[in-house]
This record gives sequence, structure tokens and C-alpha cells, in this order.
Amino acid sequence: MRALITGAGGFLGMWLAKALAARGDSVTCLLRPGGDASGLAGLTYTRVEGDVTVPSTLSAAVAGQDVVFHLAGARRGATRDDFMRVNAEGTRHLCEAMVAAGHRPRLVLTGSLAACGPSTPTRPHVEEDAFHPHEWYGESKAEAERIAFSYGDRLPVTVSRPPRILGPGDRENLPFFKMAQRGIRLELSGGPRPLTMVDVEDVVDILLLQATHPAAIGEAFFCAGPGEPLSLEKVQDLGAQALGLTPRTVRVSPALLRAMATAADGVSQLTGRKLALSRKMAKQLLAPAWTCSGAKAERLLGFHPQRDLADSIRRSVQWYREQGWL
Repeated sequence: MRALITGAGGFLGMWLAKALAARGDSVTCLLRPGGDASGLAGLTYTRVEGDVTVPSTLSAAVAGQDVVFHLAGARRGATRDDFMRVNAEGTRHLCEAMVAAGHRPRLVLTGSLAACGPSTPTRPHVEEDAFHPHEWYGESKAEAERIAFSYGDRLPVTVSRPPRILGPGDRENLPFFKMAQRGIRLELSGGPRPLTMVDVEDVVDILLLQATHPAAIGEAFFCAGPGEPLSLEKVQDLGAQALGLTPRTVRVSPALLRAMATAADGVSQLTGRKLALSRKMAKQLLAPAWTCSGAKAERLLGFHPQRDLADSIRRSVQWYREQGWL
């Protein structure tokens, strides 16, 4: 299989590139000029410099590909336009380039549970639920899906919607492990709040299935990890166990967390440093639940997540230590 990965230098892109290379597939990575490709070291791949927000850079990347895995996206931004320009319009530019290529490569778009917004503690989201994004990032991912499927008469399109992803190389959950290392376990009052999570290699597995399975075309799939949902507190407990620590619990009210997040955003704006805590993060943490069902992927694709989430956290902690991040 000849495969292009946009966002190949990121956490998920790195793992997907490794899996494709291990299978002997031909891998092309779209990377921004000067973009960090250290996670791809040792892999055989073709580098194409480009950016999904610059349409003129995309035709060479998509030429001759069987599958395009579209992972590139913005997770942080100061304005709604920052997210829309990359996540939504970048998807449109890529689809236009694929149509112009003339040979109908399959598009596997990596969406997000964020497009659907929070769930309730008792009912996980299913794919038939309407989009109700919680913030600009989720709004832009919902729009990216709409754009991608609008090309369904010209391209075979499928979408994967992961929840929060765990595994070596992940930066999103690192702050919680850093708190445990400092002897702090954060507990939010009014909880616990269920979280569906998934190992990065399980996400790679479903992306590879969606790249070839005939039942994937025209469909979106949640990618849920095995077992019951976790919670912020449980993730911290598992991280502390992996670190061999027993942190003290610090209980924080929603009002205090919001105030801290507002202050953190102020510091970020003044200094240019992107702090782990933000109003966006606080809003995510205070939602009643972020859960989704993997039943559709199991039914139509035969997908079964294989990686135990406690082991994912142990592997992550080990990797963080090896890299000097903890």
C-alpha cells in the first residue's frame, strides 16, 4: 500500500508511520518546512515538505497514493479562526488536491470525540449522535468531518474519532504524571467524571482497518479502549503506581480550577509560554463525562482494542523517564 500521512511528525503520526513501515508499505510523510521529524528516525519514508493550509504544496504529496491518512491539525489556538483555518479548511484543501489527482485515493480522516462534545455519565456517545462541540477545537473537527464527507461522491472517505489517547510519546496527559511526580493528586469536586481513553497502537490498528475495509467507506467510527471508562483521578492513581509514589490528594472546586485556568491563560498571553492549564483544559476537565461506544467499529469492522489502559500508562511513564520528561 502506498500511504501518505499528514501530521506525521506528531504523536499518532509517528506510531502510524512505524506500523506502515513495519508492514513494508510505501510511506510518504507530509511535514512542514523545518518540522520536527525526530520521531520518525530509523524509518524508511519519503519526506514531502508542505502544509495543509497551503494548497500548492499538496499535489506532489497526494500523487500516486492509495490512501491518505489525514492527521494534521491544530489542538491549540488563540481564536476560532486558528482552528478552522487548519482543521477545517486544511481538510478542504487536501480533498481538493486528492480529487485533482484523478485516481480516487481513500481518505482516512482522524476526527475526534470532541466534535460530539461531552457525553452524560450514564450514556456514551454513539456515531448517530448529533455534533455538539464544547469549544473551538471540537467545532473545527466537526466541520472537518462535514467537509470530508461532502467529497464522498468523488472520494472514498472514512473517519476515525478517537477519544483521549495514551501511550509513549503523548504530551497531552504528561501534566497529570508530572503532578504525581511532585507528590500531588488532583481531585475535582463533584466527580468522578468518566473518560473513555484508548492506547495509541489501538488507534493505529483501526486506522489501518479503515484504510482497506469496504464497510468503512462513508462511515465514521469511535475508537474506544477496552473495559470501563477511567477518570482523571484513576489516571493519576495508575500513573503514581507506575512511578512508585503515593501522592497526597488536593481537592479543587470547579470555581477554583476556573480561576487558576484564567490566571494561567493570562500568564501565557504575557509570556508566550503555553502552560498545561488553560480555560479550554478546565472546561474539558469539568465536563460531566467524555465517553463513547466502540460497538459500531466492532460490528462493521471487527475491531477489538487489544491494549490494557493500565499497561498503556505504565509504558508511557517508562518512556517519559527514558526521555527525561519525568
